[in-house]
Amino acid sequence: MALLIETSNAYARGLLRGIYGHIREHGAWSTFFPEQSRGDLPPRALDRWRGDGIIARIENERIARAVERLGVPVVDVSASQAMGGIPWVETDDEAVAQFAVDHLMERGFRSFAFCGDDRFAWSRFRSEAMGRLLAKAGFTLHAYGEDSRALDEERKLTEWVQRLPKPVGVLACYDIRGRQLIEICQRSGIAVPEQVAVLGVDNDDLVCNLAVTPLSSIIPNATGTGYLAANLLARMLAGEQVEAKAHLLKPLGIVTRQSTDSFAIDDADLVRAAQYIRSNACAGIQVEDILRAVPLTRRVLEARFKKHFGHTPHDAILRVRLRRAQELLEETDLPLATIAERAGFLHSEYFSVAFKRVNQTTPSEYRRRLRAGK
Repeated sequence: MALLIETSNAYARGLLRGIYGHIREHGAWSTFFPEQSRGDLPPRALDRWRGDGIIARIENERIARAVERLGVPVVDVSASQAMGGIPWVETDDEAVAQFAVDHLMERGFRSFAFCGDDRFAWSRFRSEAMGRLLAKAGFTLHAYGEDSRALDEERKLTEWVQRLPKPVGVLACYDIRGRQLIEICQRSGIAVPEQVAVLGVDNDDLVCNLAVTPLSSIIPNATGTGYLAANLLARMLAGEQVEAKAHLLKPLGIVTRQSTDSFAIDDADLVRAAQYIRSNACAGIQVEDILRAVPLTRRVLEARFKKHFGHTPHDAILRVRLRRAQELLEETDLPLATIAERAGFLHSEYFSVAFKRVNQTTPSEYRRRLRAGK
């Protein structure tokens, strides 16, 4: 098997871990794995390679043509779709945008931006998805998408950041872009996260923690993506018809670091209430418990919460619990009753009803589809 995947970033290394995890579980594949950087031209040795199948990041026409000439089963793990007629496995960019919108709204932001790089299809997909989600909620997205290699790109990015309405929550298309944005804010005298909160994607631990202000980041299921790609290729090699379509995996969650660890609310009581919910929702709290933590009546708390966050304190508690339940469904094999308990639901029946209302599927079906890669 040929693996045309770079090792220069955390996401690609996660893909490789997933592929080799499948190999270890299901029998040894001999792999052709040339040294490769992202978007490189196809390696010359590929012309002499005689193998059975390929998993590749097909990010340009040259790689697409070289792979197509070999006439073997192929699974693409790039969002570029440079080669048609084959299955491709990628991160669900709509879900990435939803994670970002929820995360930033929960912190009280009412101005939103996306810092992208239009060289990459997945960056454009994330920007478009975030724009649609915010439009439904009545907000506007301020999007930036210049090629990061342009000579005057840093000047343009600096001017864009300075023009943004503040405080603003920004989703960077990936961690490297997020780190660059934080550095520009520092040079421009813009406080992170108080004026500009920055959220990345990939959770590349080295990149995130080397930022001047450590970068919060969405965790893609890169290992699961690689495993699914290997599974699809194995099925194709066994003679099964695998549909040439997108197989999208949702992110696993968010690691909150200093770059978004604030609330864009000029209301100390609301900030305290939101922090209390975030810390205690899965401990089975009710709205009455919040009222013991903040000096407000229920009517005042609910009115202020609705005004600033667009939902009630009860809804906020439920969101945190459902997000935790989803993480446990994705990452563990715990029974549903145990997941309900650990997420703060008193009754597993209510957990199932609430989960289905939000996700349009039951917890057990969600887990089954996740395991099947659907």
